[in-house]
Amino acid sequence: MKAPPRECIVKVAEWAAERGDAVIVTLGLGSCVAIMLHDPHAGAGGMAHILLPSRSLARDVTNPAKFPETAVPLLVERLVALGAESRRLVAKLAGGASMFAQLMTPGSVQMGERNIVAARDALRRAGIPLAGESVGGGAGRSVRFYVADGRVEIRSVGADAVVL
Repeated sequence: MKAPPRECIVKVAEWAAERGDAVIVTLGLGSCVAIMLHDPHAGAGGMAHILLPSRSLARDVTNPAKFPETAVPLLVERLVALGAESRRLVAKLAGGASMFAQLMTPGSVQMGERNIVAARDALRRAGIPLAGESVGGGAGRSVRFYVADGRVEIRSVGADAVVL
């Protein structure tokens, strides 16, 4: 029997990069966004669980996985070290929910939406195409990223699973 794939859990403001049969998992994405990069040819993939849209919003900016502007270059660097080629990378995004929309001032830009915009912007600046996303809405998400084939399974409470 084949062993189950190894799972790597990525918590808030953490990242992971793997090759082969690994599954990178993040649980309970609310307004945070999971940025996933994949090189299908190398079978390498990485995920960053970003917390804030910009370093300007944080007192502590030492953790590059916390912000899209630093997480995307970090993932690219780590994936290239695993044999990926930056020109082959494709991205997927999940998260960015408006968890407390009813508490917000109408018309204010929510953190989830800001995280989504910042993640897309960081990918555009890195020249990485966005292959799929499951973002926004009002429900938290849990994500399983299968590194071998790039498949992403997203589950949220009260909804059918989404596969990107």
